[in-house]
Amino acid sequence: MKYKFKVQDYQTEAVESTIRIFEGQPKVEALSYIRDLGRLKDSNIQIKLTEEGEIESLDNRGFKNQELILDNGTILDNVRKIQKENNIKQSSTLVRSQGRPAFDIEMETGTGKTYVFIKTMFELNKRYGWTKFIIVVPSIAIREGIKKSFDMTEDHFMEQYGKKIRNFIYDSSDLTALDQFSSSGDIYAMIINTQAFNTSMKEGGRSKDARIIYSKRDNFGSRRPIDVIAANNPILILDEPQKMGGKATQDALKNFNPLFSLNYSATHRTEHNLIYVLDALDAYNKKLVKRIAVKGFELKNFRGPMNIFI
Repeated sequence: MKYKFKVQDYQTEAVESTIRIFEGQPKVEALSYIRDLGRLKDSNIQIKLTEEGEIESLDNRGFKNQELILDNGTILDNVRKIQKENNIKQSSTLVRSQGRPAFDIEMETGTGKTYVFIKTMFELNKRYGWTKFIIVVPSIAIREGIKKSFDMTEDHFMEQYGKKIRNFIYDSSDLTALDQFSSSGDIYAMIINTQAFNTSMKEGGRSKDARIIYSKRDNFGSRRPIDVIAANNPILILDEPQKMGGKATQDALKNFNPLFSLNYSATHRTEHNLIYVLDALDAYNKKLVKRIAVKGFELKNFRGPMNIFI
């Protein structure tokens, strides 16, 4: 079945607000580096041998995201300009999370935030050349839903951009996908749930998967999966970050060596640099939801406090 999607103005606004954070960043495509292939005899990496059993060819090239060339002051100026246009209280500093700049996109549930961040990935690639993304989710159910969204929107975005995002769910039992992720110059997205890397028992971690990602694996060339991932300098997309605010999870996210992070939620608990808001009232006024039942709330993100009672 081929799905048809109507491009909504508010979704385009959310994407553009995110893209403009990095105005002035030069576009760099296919930035290569030398991958760590580990111990070849112990790995699953495919190599071509001569008749004498010697290595004939071995492609150890990888492709990673170009670092941010913009300084913090320029990024903050861009953010403040976007916030002013979107009627959001302007940030005084550039907030960092996982050691890198972090930005919040607030969208009411049911307004298509998954569509928005997939389109944002395409636009970040188109404008700046970035290709490596990691989508972090708090549960297996959300992880599966995002994978389905990629499948459903593939033809739609192919018509718009003439390419697709290669995507996969991180699976500790099949680490070969990480080498494909690293060696490809295509847009690539890895979807991972927090249980796969959170080692805190208190936060529901310390699973077998969480141990594997930090340990050297014999069938992976005696390499640690987390090191292979981190070499790509990926962009983190956090879906429902309010559900992964524990210290262990936040500390573990630093291990991915992110370029920056984008946080998508209707209810942010930890505030970073907010650049777009589509709250419950906005969604109702745009007829995106049928009803809202709110006794009273404060629109705290906007310039000047405002109390509304319904």
